[in-house]
Amino acid sequence: MILAVLFANSDGNILIERFHGVPAEERLHWRSFLVKLGSENLKGAKNEELLVASHKSVSIVYTMIGDVCLYIVGKDEYDELALSEVIFAVTSAVKDVCGKPPTERLFLDKYGRICLCLDEIVWKGLLENTEKDRVRRLIRLKPPVEP
Repeated sequence: MILAVLFANSDGNILIERFHGVPAEERLHWRSFLVKLGSENLKGAKNEELLVASHKSVSIVYTMIGDVCLYIVGKDEYDELALSEVIFAVTSAVKDVCGKPPTERLFLDKYGRICLCLDEIVWKGLLENTEKDRVRRLIRLKPPVEP
């Protein structure tokens, strides 16, 4: 299960978060843990360079897209390899919506469309769609394939 998808700016402020199957009392711990992990390791990282960590029984894959940090946390069948597929789909969709790797301002300007993309890619903790064209059609409320 994908436990969390979290976007933060370089100062550690949360821009978007989606938790699946994580109790409310544990979410603050995850927010602070992920932001601290990123602040220590993403300084000087190349754009879209994937970094991997593990904490207890979960896997974490994280990266920078432009000025925005992206963290994906999974467990069980969502190991580092599966999470790298998820992070690739999310980064691809964000760059597609923004037209380039986003600055924080551009990311916030496109907030609604990014949330729609995220909901189409990860649904209830499972990877739903990875194809960029399919996600693009779904966020425009069109059928996923032409009749």
